[in-house]
Amino acid sequence: MLYDLGQSLWLDNITRDLLRSGTLKHYIDELSVTGLTSNPTIFDQAIKNSPAYDAAIRDRLRQGKSGEALFFELALEDLTQAADLFRPVYDRTNGLDGRVSLEVSPLLAHDTARTLAQAKELSARAARPNLFIKIPGTPEGLPAIEEAIFAGVPVNVTLLFSREQYLAAAEAFLRGIERRIGAGLNPDVDSVASLFVSRWDGAVAGKVPEALTNKLGIAIARRTYAAYRDLLDSPRWLRAYNCGARPQRILWASTGTKDPKASDVLYIEALAAPFTVNTMPEATLKAFANHGKAGAPMPADGGDCETVLADFARAGINIDTLAAQLQEDGAKSFTKSWNELMTVIASKSEALREAA
Repeated sequence: MLYDLGQSLWLDNITRDLLRSGTLKHYIDELSVTGLTSNPTIFDQAIKNSPAYDAAIRDRLRQGKSGEALFFELALEDLTQAADLFRPVYDRTNGLDGRVSLEVSPLLAHDTARTLAQAKELSARAARPNLFIKIPGTPEGLPAIEEAIFAGVPVNVTLLFSREQYLAAAEAFLRGIERRIGAGLNPDVDSVASLFVSRWDGAVAGKVPEALTNKLGIAIARRTYAAYRDLLDSPRWLRAYNCGARPQRILWASTGTKDPKASDVLYIEALAAPFTVNTMPEATLKAFANHGKAGAPMPADGGDCETVLADFARAGINIDTLAAQLQEDGAKSFTKSWNELMTVIASKSEALREAA
């Protein structure tokens, strides 16, 4: 349904079991899944809760690998396999879809130079044209995004929460593209900009009137979609298209419903829109396949988003302040998951050494 509307469905999960069991291939073949995203939290859970990685960890330990270096070996192994599964989709859509994403270390979120260096290194090691490198759209990440695009590295800009943060990421992407055009380089470097949705509603739960429950994330998404559609039609972007660039698509992230009283497909149905991506958790993907309905596409002008956001302002919610806080909290959350991931790898490594 969503695919027929013109929206791409990506899975927000990766595990070795998902690959080995054939489940991911089933999602591609039967549920129109055309891409995949990952993050430190996903890998933390995957490695912590499955023995599927033990043999690979033993092998890397024998090679003298540990910590972050060992993790990226495991992650690249999973994601290159996933990229190969999606390669027919990538070829069929001329590179628009069939993408997988690997995040740089969250510890580098405030270090532009090291973020760029790691993005280039991971992209080169993967050696797959359909692998995105995820770089956070923090103020420090924006220069790295521009430089990565200029260097020809496909980028998934992550941790965006507002229209303004999205526009800053889009500007960084376009600067990189325009520099490639100016240098006589091929400007066809793909990118998506990931706007996190459900965390808005979690942040204001219990703080606003009942009538506004679970409406903030969707209103923010609609406001951002209107800005996205304006950019797509702007003279500056049209000039870039005319030189061979393709647009940076917007991606809806954090689309699993957190409120147990709300529909489990709330954000999937509300965010249906052509020329966008929705990356969803596995449970949400199954729920939508079972009982979801696409409905009418999101209005290009954002519909009633400004009216809804005005209601939140009257309820005492400062959108700009909250957006900055959510981005900062998101970066801290990924750092926490990263540190937990390193602890899991260290403890598993030690246990496997002792068992050898």
